Amino acid sequence: MTEVIATNETILVVGGGISGMTAALEAAETGKQVILIEKRPFVGGRVTQLYKYFPKLCHPTCGLEINQRRAKMNPNLRILTLAEVTDVTGKEGDYRVKVKLSPRYVTDNCTACGDCGKAVEAEFTDEFNYGMSKHKGAYIPHKNAYPFRFVIDPAMIGSDDAQKAKDACQYDAIDLDMQTENIDLNVGAIIWATGWKPYDAAKIQPYGYDRYDNVITSVEFERLMDSTGPTGGKLIRPSDGKEAKNVAFIQCAGSRDRNHLKHCSRICCMASLKQSTYVEEQYGKDSTVSIYYIDIRAIDRFEDFYTKIQAKDNVTFIKSKVANITLDKASQNPILNGVDTEGYHRYANQHDLVVLAIGMEPSVPEFPVSVVTNQNGFIEPDESNGGVFGAGCSTDALDVNRSVQSATASALRAIQVVNRVAKAEG
Repeated sequence: MTEVIATNETILVVGGGISGMTAALEAAETGKQVILIEKRPFVGGRVTQLYKYFPKLCHPTCGLEINQRRAKMNPNLRILTLAEVTDVTGKEGDYRVKVKLSPRYVTDNCTACGDCGKAVEAEFTDEFNYGMSKHKGAYIPHKNAYPFRFVIDPAMIGSDDAQKAKDACQYDAIDLDMQTENIDLNVGAIIWATGWKPYDAAKIQPYGYDRYDNVITSVEFERLMDSTGPTGGKLIRPSDGKEAKNVAFIQCAGSRDRNHLKHCSRICCMASLKQSTYVEEQYGKDSTVSIYYIDIRAIDRFEDFYTKIQAKDNVTFIKSKVANITLDKASQNPILNGVDTEGYHRYANQHDLVVLAIGMEPSVPEFPVSVVTNQNGFIEPDESNGGVFGAGCSTDALDVNRSVQSATASALRAIQVVNRVAKAEG
């Protein structure tokens, strides 16, 4: 049975991505008691699924490892994975929160030796790679997962494979009888940092994401480049495994559109500029990149990066909202159809691969606590929210840097609430 001690001077952080981790660590390092819950079996969020950050083009591994080290060293922080909030009642300074803990089927005895994974044959869709590959029924979510422990896929429970995994474990770390638990917490303030999810590209019917193998999303493209991704870091086409040297990026795929997401998702332009360098990284002078855009929003310090990409000989910018995508059946090349609005020339351009710069939407459309949200579903800063504060992409479409800033601000607000509680009770 999981035991968690919490009082009205405890801060609860919901969501363990970059925003949730930042908020939790900032609050815990001031001496506050913090509980962080994350619905996945690991913390780190979508940052863990990136190949590189923009604009420095560095890998996110370093920052993740620093946060993990800070978390391990801080006795004020308790992390619960495979956990979800199901209900919140109460008021600022005194919230009652119900949390559901799903079974991992692996205990703290796990040394990540891998014997259980070798023993099983069953495979399941790998959500970490956005469904482009499979993982074993006993698996570690990714190479830098924290906690670095195996997980047994719940679909495997009751099968012969599950028993094989248990029998293979030398450390008695697999408990196939684990059950779902429900725990009650008393906390003073709540930071809601549940992040974002990619807009469903299949809803953008003219682009044929659900019909053409060689039309993928920007988040999927990110995983293709990772050495632990579905292709081992090779930039190849899903349809036939051929090299994708001629790549098109379509901006505002699902964003700034009254039929989809009305808001600008902010990261999309920079993500495509960043990803244009991936093609050159793999194929050098043989690479060709075309970016179809309405306007490029590379503000502040990102303008220099935009200028740098513009200067590249292998990158072409086409000012156009692509009308639709058709398919050349012989080559399996997607054909982009539309009008270049700078010269009003019609085009029907073939590419090896098309990447949709997909929009961001908040990952929890309905909150189990009363908060004010805007028309796009993001949490608004409002006094009526009481001691519940949004952080990162639960408040707006933000990049990593701005998410960290938002999370730090939310941590400070939550600290003020529990300080008032302590003062009133002192």
